[in-house]
Amino acid sequence: MNKAVDMNGKHYSRTMMIIILLVGTFCTVLNQTILATAFPTIMNAFNISTATVQWLTTGFMLVNGIMIPVSAWLSTRFNTKWLYISAMAIFFIGTVVAYIAPNFSVLLTGRLIQGVGVGITQPLLQTIMLSIFPPERRGTAMGVAGIVIGLAPAIGPTLSGWVIDNFSWRDLFGMIIPIMALVLVASFIWMHPVLPTNKKGIDVLSVILSTIGFGSVLYGFSSVGNDGWGSATVIGFLIVGVIFVALFVWRQLKMKHPFLEMRVYRSIPFTISAILSSVSMMAMVGVEMVIPLYLQIVKGMSAFDSGLTLLFGALMMGVMSPITGRAVDRFGAKRLSIMGMLLLTLGSIPFIFITKDTPTAYIVVLYAVRMFGIAMAMMPSTTVGMNALPVNLIGHGTAVNNTQRQIASSVGTAVLISILTNVTNNNMPGKSLLKTNPLSYKDQAINATLSGYHAAFIIATIFCVLALITAFFMKNRGSASDYPVADGGEEK
Repeated sequence: MNKAVDMNGKHYSRTMMIIILLVGTFCTVLNQTILATAFPTIMNAFNISTATVQWLTTGFMLVNGIMIPVSAWLSTRFNTKWLYISAMAIFFIGTVVAYIAPNFSVLLTGRLIQGVGVGITQPLLQTIMLSIFPPERRGTAMGVAGIVIGLAPAIGPTLSGWVIDNFSWRDLFGMIIPIMALVLVASFIWMHPVLPTNKKGIDVLSVILSTIGFGSVLYGFSSVGNDGWGSATVIGFLIVGVIFVALFVWRQLKMKHPFLEMRVYRSIPFTISAILSSVSMMAMVGVEMVIPLYLQIVKGMSAFDSGLTLLFGALMMGVMSPITGRAVDRFGAKRLSIMGMLLLTLGSIPFIFITKDTPTAYIVVLYAVRMFGIAMAMMPSTTVGMNALPVNLIGHGTAVNNTQRQIASSVGTAVLISILTNVTNNNMPGKSLLKTNPLSYKDQAINATLSGYHAAFIIATIFCVLALITAFFMKNRGSASDYPVADGGEEK
């Protein structure tokens, strides 16, 4: 099964191509979180504020989110080999720019360029993996892809903390440059065109609507943490985003050859799997933000140590993804997803009752249980959803699913951080107590902070329960024969 045939009828090594895809995409996806603990160092280096440095992540995620819908058109318009090489080259250029940046503006420019590359490579990895394997082996394929998509962002904060403690912030980019150079060279040799293409032109109006719509929604939710839900900026961007996304969807449904095929939602198995993976992302990403804050603020741990606390859970997800992928091919996804969401829920409930004296080992184990549950459900549900689509819609399904998960991640983070902040502020003691009884003020301030974390974890647990309920509606296996053919199911 090692040799396969590309779109030109030439034999290629599937194993080598998968290795190149995994290594390259791991480096790109890692950059979503690699600056997590580097912000204070970068703020000192360029003498900038917290609000300014946050753009290194916000800007990156915005460009990333805007490019994901475009990736569906790119994957059907351009030769797979040259599209992947181009995306890797764009990411490589962005990484070099960030590494040599003499000022913050250049560093931000490098991050934005990186975001373009990541927005193409992440969905392209999934589309290729789903296309070069038959339906009965796609669970294994998506399990392998899950190592990259799940593990890379999860180890980012730990790796970032270690590099910052021992080297320079520039090395966060410098260490990736030689790896990406090797990936680029290897891509010329072992990457092959494996996806069918056509000469369909791009609909410029769809791109504009998509960019403004998804960009505004993502920016609006990412601003909640700093500005709050009542901010004119947040409300304004969310309103603009919703209007333009609605216009985008309306235009796609009216077009004979849509830029992004929204009719994938006509497949019930795909829709249920997309909802499940999105709610799972809300539960996972939001808590990934909240737990380090608890460890650093309440327990007084360093950034590196707090990242290290989450490492075991990240490794758990990396180890379990290929195992659960193979299990899907053998047993189907419904039971796996139900068990995974049950573990995620059970692993979340104890966080509601944490105190300042909660043992760190307890946090490590609970977080690992949560990640184990996500590994059992995330990629299996995605596999079932993609199997329920015809081959010509897999690229569109991947782009739609990734866009939905990107927005869900922003929503989950915004909701949890805002609840954490508001509950904490509402329970803080009056400033006058700080002068009259400093020790009492400190105790009440810690209790107020813990109240914020408890409220945030209650909401995170609600996300988990919603995902668990959704899992009961999943099909065990998806089949393209289930897709409704009339009015858009046929190949266009």
